[in-house]
Amino acid sequence: MTPADRAEIVWMEQDRKKRGWQIRLWVGEEVIKYRPPEPAPGREADEELLRSATVEAARLDGFELNPDAVTIHRP
Repeated sequence: MTPADRAEIVWMEQDRKKRGWQIRLWVGEEVIKYRPPEPAPGREADEELLRSATVEAARLDGFELNPDAVTIHRP
């Protein structure tokens, strides 16, 4: 697996149809954006769940991510 430098998970609320968590994963200079795997965590999810969802999403994409490298941005 390729190591990822860091990640952040951000609550996005553009409109009623497009709201939820978005993951941004940094691998060197590249930033990869995607949604957490289903079932996606809700807005009030605890930090442990959000970190594990972010690490799992990175793993599914072939990246290794330390949970301590995940930043959470809540609304």
